[in-house]
Amino acid sequence: MRSQNLIRLSGAVALCALSLGAAHAATGGEPAAVVQVDVAPCLAAAAADDMDKAGSACASVIDNEKTAKADLVKALIARGALYARHDQVDRAIADDSRALQLDPTLADLFNARGELWLKKGDKPKAVQDFGAALKIDPNHEKAKANHKAMARELERIGAQMAVAGKPSFNCRSAARAVEKAICANRELADLDREIFASNARVIREARNPAEARALQREQDEFIARRNAGFGRPGYDLKKAMQERLQRINGVDGY
Repeated sequence: MRSQNLIRLSGAVALCALSLGAAHAATGGEPAAVVQVDVAPCLAAAAADDMDKAGSACASVIDNEKTAKADLVKALIARGALYARHDQVDRAIADDSRALQLDPTLADLFNARGELWLKKGDKPKAVQDFGAALKIDPNHEKAKANHKAMARELERIGAQMAVAGKPSFNCRSAARAVEKAICANRELADLDREIFASNARVIREARNPAEARALQREQDEFIARRNAGFGRPGYDLKKAMQERLQRINGVDGY
């Protein structure tokens, strides 16, 4: 009985020794080899504009947890630029955003992402990215030009929004039924303001005083027809205003 216990004990000791030996081989004196992730194929495929090769080559780098931070950033930037060239804007923004989270000091990438936001029509985010690029590099020429252009555009949009739905005249002093109708309808109010502004522009750009007077006379006649026609059967105020605007803008080719 004792011998059987010793045999069983010996077997257990031997198994334990084998397990410890395997563990030592894996984690002991000789370090396990570290697999290096090669970013070169991703960069080459992206530079060659090869979507198929870049798709797999870059994914193998980006999705690998062992990829070094610097190489991960390179792969994301390369793939993002490739997506941008192929108008896959959302994917490009996603890659650029991840790269910027890893390294928020990349002025070029902030500018590139700003241009992508602009393609999507998100002007506030575009301005924000251009501004971020300039904080990193105040002399970044592309970011400076983009930021300046967008700042002006947002200023123009803000000015338009400030007068949106407001006609060219003061609604509080509106007396005619047609004027009250224009004040009560946002679309008609915008049309009235556009007609007024376009008419002022063509008069300002008239070649001589006689032409300017003729243009103003035409506008006065339109107003008179509008006032007289409103409320009569078959009169379409919106259509009349749209035709007037088209007529004015056709005067000098606009």
